[in-house]
Amino acid sequence: MANFSIPIPRNGLSIPNYSTKRPSTLHTPLKVSCSESGTNSNGIKGLACGILAACAVSSSAFSVTAANQRLPPLSTEPNRCERAFVGNTIGQANGVYDKPLDLRLCDYTNEKSNLKGKSLSAALMSDAKFDGADMTEVVMSKAYAVGASFKGVDFSNAVLDRVNFGNANLEGAVFRNTVLSGSTFDDAKLEDAGCAWVG
Repeated sequence: MANFSIPIPRNGLSIPNYSTKRPSTLHTPLKVSCSESGTNSNGIKGLACGILAACAVSSSAFSVTAANQRLPPLSTEPNRCERAFVGNTIGQANGVYDKPLDLRLCDYTNEKSNLKGKSLSAALMSDAKFDGADMTEVVMSKAYAVGASFKGVDFSNAVLDRVNFGNANLEGAVFRNTVLSGSTFDDAKLEDAGCAWVG
């Protein structure tokens, strides 16, 4: 029997000075065991064991890396929050942009006219406040809205394609005729949120 362990560091890649808000979910080292019983097929078993070990290491490294996603530093641009009123000038559904749209920590509470129909594709919206805002017909493809607050926001006719709403507060949000394809809502607050499709 051949046993070996492959320890994976907590941050996945041992990058110095690398920190994240979310700890890794990998708690124990990987263990791959291959036993030998018989003499005719030792070469095939050894090859199969090596392939399984390589697959186990590579798939664990990818999941740890994805869990420790890093964002660029917060923009120091003085009017970065007002850029949402213009939107992403060449923003497209695939998240291409000429300049990052950094709306992290911005407050758009009760904004009723300036966000309607804007393209906020690939916007960084972590911990921003949009409570009570009118975001009808907004395009937020590939936006990162982890921890943001959207209480009572109207997303009618919006395109929210592949948006990460992890830990976001969406209480009372309206999703009438809204495209939500590929969006994630891990640990999001969705009490009294309403969905209606016209069809």
